Amino acid sequence: MAEKMSSQQRFVLSVAVLASFISFLDATVINVALPAISRELGGELTSQQWVVDAYLITLGAVILLAGSLSDVFGRKKVLLAGLIGFGVTSLLCAFAPTIEFLIISRGLQGIAGALLVPSSLALILATFSGPMQSRAIGTWTAFTSVANIAGPILGGVLVDQVSWRLVFGINVLPIIVTLFLLTKLDHDHARIAGAKIDVVGAVLGIVGLGLPVFALIEQSNFGWGSPVVLVPLIVGVVAFVAFILHERRAKQPMLPLELFRVRNFSVGNVSTFLIYGALSLGFFCVAVFLQQVAGYSATEAGFAMIPTSLLLIGLSSLFGRLSGKIGPRLFMTVGPFLAGAGFLLMLRIDQSADYLTQVLPAVVVFGLGMSITVAPLTAAILGAIDPSRSGIASAVNNAVSRVAGLIAVALASLIAGAAVLDLDGFHRVVLVTAVFFVAGGVVSLIGIQNPSKAAKPAAAAPAAAPSVPSSGSAPVIPDAAAPDAPAPDAGAAPSR
Repeated sequence: MAEKMSSQQRFVLSVAVLASFISFLDATVINVALPAISRELGGELTSQQWVVDAYLITLGAVILLAGSLSDVFGRKKVLLAGLIGFGVTSLLCAFAPTIEFLIISRGLQGIAGALLVPSSLALILATFSGPMQSRAIGTWTAFTSVANIAGPILGGVLVDQVSWRLVFGINVLPIIVTLFLLTKLDHDHARIAGAKIDVVGAVLGIVGLGLPVFALIEQSNFGWGSPVVLVPLIVGVVAFVAFILHERRAKQPMLPLELFRVRNFSVGNVSTFLIYGALSLGFFCVAVFLQQVAGYSATEAGFAMIPTSLLLIGLSSLFGRLSGKIGPRLFMTVGPFLAGAGFLLMLRIDQSADYLTQVLPAVVVFGLGMSITVAPLTAAILGAIDPSRSGIASAVNNAVSRVAGLIAVALASLIAGAAVLDLDGFHRVVLVTAVFFVAGGVVSLIGIQNPSKAAKPAAAAPAAAPSVPSSGSAPVIPDAAAPDAPAPDAGAAPSR
């Protein structure tokens, strides 16, 4: 008989789901609102691109620092700061008087969003253990993954029926609810004596991630030879190399490089890059094609993906449990293969994009594949790392997925071969998307190890190991990824 959650565990899971859902949702909800924003505030294609990318760049660049803050100061404190910051910046976006003000506010919103995800899953693994931990991760992945798909649906309805400004204003209600639930959690751990933030590493990491992404976005406007592109690219690459060298020597590094010596963590992040890059590229091109070529409204384009949302909600917990019993490798192989098959089915779509005969079958196959993939992928990566390094492990994996999405979407026009997505360009993009998904499955098949063969998690430095909140014990996911891992003296929890 399945063990029942305590009231404290239910609060933790609710807080983790809501906090992460808010961050994930805002990365995608904006896409269908861009035409309405341009009509009211002005701005051409570049401005629209920056409304999206200002959020993703700051989120991807700051999330490593956020993971470090979570491990040093505590998950609850960092979550509180992130929620308040996200609420304030959401209101700034909702009342933005100009396009420039909106872009700056979106950048600030990304910083706040970076504080939410690493701490939320860290709370889960500090509170749950054993099979219940696998179920909790499955529930978390079901709802947070749905956020990526629900964004266009919610955005389309709000834009068509009310105003694009409500796309941001709607964040306030779930933030208030999450803040209330957060007050019900047990006290956070005290700050670790002698623990410090790696300030130099933080600066180098932000510059090393942010400037190359800036160059990638602006190269379509200025060209690779322009100083506007070339200088940030060179400075960013140099900063990233300096970041790696600094982290190798730092006594308390923001990014402990020994994490990547753990096979499932390093391989899992390669799979994450391929799978989430494919996910971002595929959803972007489908949303644009259905509206610009097939004539769907913003709301109709969003609702076209509802079967995927339903499958993720209904099946993610199941596959999380199965992964905990037999290991993640099979699911991380079969799932991406099915997701890729779903996009191959989109090669049948013509300019009419008939929903029942062309779009729906592809969406269902893709949704089944993602339902099989997401929870096992999360468990494999998180379970491979000592819980006391959970915040930074989560941050690394989140940064990988966000950067993958940034790069994939930035390359969309290059893959499509035209400034405007037509039928031929759409078919090229979905084919490349399918290849990325299949590549993610192949990497998992070759590299992921099930629990009986998996290497033990990297040991954490005692001085940096945070204590467990009083509500839970230090978990190690014994049946999800690393059954032979010794429980640390004091642990937190990982994230996606």
